[in-house]
Amino acid sequence: MSTTGTATAHRPAPAARTGAADLLRTVLRIDAWSTAAFGVVMLAGGRPLSAPLGLPTTWSVPFGIAMLGGAAALALIAGYPRVPKGPAAAVVVGNGLSCVAMLLLVFSGLLPLTAFGAVFLAFGAVVVAVFAALEYVGLRRYPGAAGT
Repeated sequence: MSTTGTATAHRPAPAARTGAADLLRTVLRIDAWSTAAFGVVMLAGGRPLSAPLGLPTTWSVPFGIAMLGGAAALALIAGYPRVPKGPAAAVVVGNGLSCVAMLLLVFSGLLPLTAFGAVFLAFGAVVVAVFAALEYVGLRRYPGAAGT
């Protein structure tokens, strides 16, 4: 048995590293586009959606602006030649916190959400949780990610 075979067995193959990089970058880009779309919906549709969702416009406009800013940050992170590990990890944490915040808004009674509004926010929380999970998997599989 040669030591060369043993040493390479512990290192991911270049194709595996490329696949992981592609996964992380792709999920970050899809997250960026969907976050931007959600931000536009919250900004452009804030007033017409207020009654069906029970989400006051005073909440939907800041949500929309925050989503557009988040989308820009996601696109920037995904656009680096090598996805930086620190910002990618911050995305996972941020998405996790966003998921929890949306669920708190659904169940806290802080907002006068309609049943449709509660389902809308709960669905958003699930989507954000899926992005967090996929980005976490991509980050864990991406040993070539640059350090912070």
